[in-house]
Amino acid sequence: MTDNSITHRKRLVVLGGGESGVGAAILGKEKGMDVFLSDYGNIPQRYAAQLEEENIPFEQGGHSEHLILNADEVVKSPGIPPTAPIMVKIAEKGIPVISEIEFAGRYTDAKMVCITGSNGKTTTTLLTYHILREAGINVGLAGNVGRSLALQVAREHHDVYVIELSSFQLENMYDFKANIAVMLNITPDHLDRYDYKMQNYINAKFRIIRNQTPEDAFIFWQDDPVIEAQLRQITIEAAKYPFSEHMEEEAAAYVDTLDNLIINTPRTSLEMPRKDLSLHGLHNLYNSMAAGLSACLLNIRKEDIRRALEDFEGVEHRLEFVADIDGVRYINDSKATNVNSCWYALESMPPGGNVILILGGKDKGNDYSEIEPLVRDKVKAIVAMGLHNEKIVEFFGGKVPVIRDTHSLQDAVDACAALATAGDTVLLSPCCASFDLFQSYEDRGRRFKNAVKALKK
Repeated sequence: MTDNSITHRKRLVVLGGGESGVGAAILGKEKGMDVFLSDYGNIPQRYAAQLEEENIPFEQGGHSEHLILNADEVVKSPGIPPTAPIMVKIAEKGIPVISEIEFAGRYTDAKMVCITGSNGKTTTTLLTYHILREAGINVGLAGNVGRSLALQVAREHHDVYVIELSSFQLENMYDFKANIAVMLNITPDHLDRYDYKMQNYINAKFRIIRNQTPEDAFIFWQDDPVIEAQLRQITIEAAKYPFSEHMEEEAAAYVDTLDNLIINTPRTSLEMPRKDLSLHGLHNLYNSMAAGLSACLLNIRKEDIRRALEDFEGVEHRLEFVADIDGVRYINDSKATNVNSCWYALESMPPGGNVILILGGKDKGNDYSEIEPLVRDKVKAIVAMGLHNEKIVEFFGGKVPVIRDTHSLQDAVDACAALATAGDTVLLSPCCASFDLFQSYEDRGRRFKNAVKALKK
């Protein structure tokens, strides 16, 4: 070994100063690396303070190429596209680029339960975490929800991690392995990131099974046509555990003719009445099946799984009950930022045409025909809420009895209150991103809840 190899410290450059980036920087420091963090925008104050406290050099408001292009390896925030100018230069220099999850996975032998899908992954991730935590497992929550996996690996020890993974996070994962991989569904989303080619998006999602062996498990929705088509084209090493609404050949989870949820794995099997599940609606049945299968494969006692599936309280901004005012139920589904999410919300509503649906926001090229049958069957009025409602008003004109065109949240809630009568449900499930009127879907959801609660006064 030469003197040079003894003195050279690996230079790790982290791009992005959010939760994942700061966690990766701290893990790099813990492992003795020469760490530098750079953010093209502004780093939130709490993360900047954390970097200062850790004595990790960083910059914000731009990228200094001479401090970045000398990296041995780059950890990239999921939100930075590969087409960003700095990423193009990093690629030209041949510097390896990985994700925070990939980086953290090198330094832990914990079991990894990884969950992806176009819709439902946050609920399934939190439900799985809830089951394991309530069963007394030393479990960490990471990825799109929870805290940075890298930070937890650096400063804590968990036996199992439950990780929500977006397609963006999966892009730069190479050697990482999920012991249990969950694929809930695949519908068009983020296609602007994938050259508007659906197959590119599918390929990114399917990176979740990368490196799996026959000792690992792949849990997936058996009736998703996109997943089904992809499985016909590839070879899966892992043991397969499909779930379905009804009993089908090979299904490891389903609902039987007596309306009982059945879950069968080599380690654990359980049966419970579907009506006892805390989460209602078909999409939540699938989420519960995926979480239950994961827990069974980890050998959690069936009594613990059953109890946790019965008492889970759900996710903020996802079919969240807000209030009952004069017999009208108000539901916050602000997390429904695409048409397919709204479809799941409407599917969970009772029939009878008693839904007042709030739609609108920043349109991502939406095709509303997917929800048209459910709207005709269940919706008595649509309240459009956004800067540009023309597309919604035009598409649904003549298909619902009433359409109201509003341009603020307060006007939308007032319109709903005026239209609603006892027995109705007001559902905020916008189909759209929030950035026309709000900072985020969380901001939209919280302001909706505040406006609804103000109706009580």
